[in-house]
Amino acid sequence: MIRTTKRLAAIAAVVAALTVATACAASGGNSSGGDDGKFVIGYSQSNNAEPYRAQLNLQLQHYVKQYPNLKLLPITDAHQDSSTQVRQVQQFISQKVDVLIVSPNEPAPLTPPVEQACAAQIPVIILDRSVNTDCYTTFIGGDNVQAGKLAGELTAKLLPSGGNVVELQGILSNQPQIDRDKGFREGIAANPSIKIVAHREAKWVKPDATTVMQQWLQQYPKIDVVYAENDPMALGAYLAAQQAGRAKDMKFIGTDGLAIPDGGIRAVQLGELAGTFIYPTCAQEAAQVVDQLSKHQKVDHKMTLDIAPVTTDNAAALYQKYNFGG
Repeated sequence: MIRTTKRLAAIAAVVAALTVATACAASGGNSSGGDDGKFVIGYSQSNNAEPYRAQLNLQLQHYVKQYPNLKLLPITDAHQDSSTQVRQVQQFISQKVDVLIVSPNEPAPLTPPVEQACAAQIPVIILDRSVNTDCYTTFIGGDNVQAGKLAGELTAKLLPSGGNVVELQGILSNQPQIDRDKGFREGIAANPSIKIVAHREAKWVKPDATTVMQQWLQQYPKIDVVYAENDPMALGAYLAAQQAGRAKDMKFIGTDGLAIPDGGIRAVQLGELAGTFIYPTCAQEAAQVVDQLSKHQKVDHKMTLDIAPVTTDNAAALYQKYNFGG
């Protein structure tokens, strides 16, 4: 009788173990999604305060909802602090998310946690900004060299006889900043009479750009073009020049081309910017890649998206096309 009881208990234990194993297999062997069996996404954002990144977040949330099998956890905000972002990425790894999306604040500090995720066999999507490793599943981003080069070519068109240019840069260690600066210099190289008289980091944000531009207005009596590596910095510079009564003496060029009330497309329509360039948020593509990964489908290691110029002629149509708010 005792042997029979022990045998029955052993059989019950095996059945229970098989039940748990089956449940784990159905959910990808991952407890982060709870009991709903969904493919769980952790997204580490570098800085929600930038309008481009806020729009990216909104669009990613929207597109993920188009796939019933996906679940996006609350997006973390590193506030432009790499050590904070490292901790947030490591937290997602400890939660055993099914896929990790990272928009790195800086390449070097985010490389080790991305490699940790890789070692933990968590697929990693690098969105927009690079890391110093190839140990990720997919990179999705626009062509930043192309964006800078188009801005340089527009500058050359605005200044056929040459002139003085100032350049507002994002965080200097960011790869998009490095690439946009490189492309811009290539774009103006054909006209040696165009001089970059000043260039300075403004960290991608409008207030910093306003402060830098105020200083430049005092230093340089003649500024012909302000090139800013994103629209908030371009509009910050425009505000400073407008307050000084010099906005009409120069042209302003940005990049991002968001279809929002205070974005670059509207600024071109209003005549505040001479031009900008639509840098894709990559949110739709990221959601598509996550869905493919959830179905164990092959994905490209790198996806580079094209840049679209915004002019006074096409601004209204582009605003209507990309107005995500409806």
